Amino acid sequence: MNHTFKTSLDLKQFSKQLNKFIMRQPMKLLFLVALVFSTTALFAQQNSISHMRPYDQSGLNYFEDLKSNEFDFKGVKVRIGGNFAQQFQGLSHSNTDTSLAGVNALYDLKPGFNLATANLNIDVQLADGVRLNLITYLSSKHHPESWVKGGYIQFDKLPFASSLDELMENFTVRVGHMEVNYGDAHFRRTDNGNAIYNPFVGNYIVDAFNTEIGGEIQYKNESGLLGVLSITGSELNGNVTSARTSDNDDKATRAPSIIGKLGYDKALNDNTRIRLTGSMYYTASSAVNHIFDGDRGGSRYNLVLSPVGVGAGDRGIFTSGRYSPGFLDKVTSYMVNGFVKTSGFEFFGTYETANGRNWFEADTRNMNQIAADALYRFGKDENFYLGARYNLVNAEDVSGADITINRVNGVFGWFVTKNVLFKIEYVNQNYEGFPGTSILRDGNFNGAMIEAVVGF
Repeated sequence: MNHTFKTSLDLKQFSKQLNKFIMRQPMKLLFLVALVFSTTALFAQQNSISHMRPYDQSGLNYFEDLKSNEFDFKGVKVRIGGNFAQQFQGLSHSNTDTSLAGVNALYDLKPGFNLATANLNIDVQLADGVRLNLITYLSSKHHPESWVKGGYIQFDKLPFASSLDELMENFTVRVGHMEVNYGDAHFRRTDNGNAIYNPFVGNYIVDAFNTEIGGEIQYKNESGLLGVLSITGSELNGNVTSARTSDNDDKATRAPSIIGKLGYDKALNDNTRIRLTGSMYYTASSAVNHIFDGDRGGSRYNLVLSPVGVGAGDRGIFTSGRYSPGFLDKVTSYMVNGFVKTSGFEFFGTYETANGRNWFEADTRNMNQIAADALYRFGKDENFYLGARYNLVNAEDVSGADITINRVNGVFGWFVTKNVLFKIEYVNQNYEGFPGTSILRDGNFNGAMIEAVVGF
């Protein structure tokens, strides 16, 4: 049976209805107009926050945002911004299900849209050289409700100690519940709704990211030398309970995390910039340490290698496609990063080695990761790019197995405007060495991902 649908628009009727709305609900109309103008006025103040990484294309390849974008202080200023990301996923997966009754059968994965993620960014210029940052996750895979990622106060000047102004020309101090500055890879990763800085759709297989409570001192001079020293509480949340323990735990106390970084970052000329850094993260004991599984935004590769019966919002599965070595008690980790940009070519490399254990383990285990990104940016204002990434992880798993995970990505990206980014990516990831009882045994997922991103 065929059906034909017709629509028509009576312009006179529409005009009458519009006039009725204006006459009957003037306060609503006035509110809408005020909202538009207040929003315009708000965005007119957006550039009034000093020493801040932009949330759009101009924020690419920022690392420690030291002494950048300084504006004259003319009173307290508030900047409201946001990020939004939506993906269409077209992935397939497989494994070797050798378990009884098929308990390692995989989720029936089909093409579709992932949960959209969003961030609310608030930056405040509190005083000359003093700013505040607060980020709220409005939508994330780990929590159904809105919740605060973290916040900090940053001092690039000390208005209460003007005698130290000359010293502060090279120093920055941060205090708060903030993103841990371990390594350089976290500056190029996706943070829930903020996917502008990541040229790819997914983060690393082992994703070193956490928010911890503490303080940080950054140093950089004109020659390009830089250093970072941080001390934190070593845990994602504030915690006043005793540390977990077991018969195998020789140090059942809560110890701080020590984070250090040394490096060189210099623009050699108008077209070439190089950066090389080495970082360390160490904690002797923790109630629960999350440096390798602290991301609550979740993986972009939704439900890959996941079992039948789980839901897309299952909190135990939101990191599908990633791997955590499970060093929840004791951790020693090192990361070396290299970055080169010359004209349109861009390279970013990572080598990471870590050693740690859980509370119930007598001995520590090892994990190693390498990753390399190669990009070519082209077009007006480099608004197009092509890229490839290789990522490899070798680890002693908590099961006792020596496991290997490798991933290959290829991507095309287009900055439609400096605030809007479109990506299309191919990904192929393999799992080797997992025991026969694991759902990851001989696992693989591959296919295409499309992501649209907004940042302002």
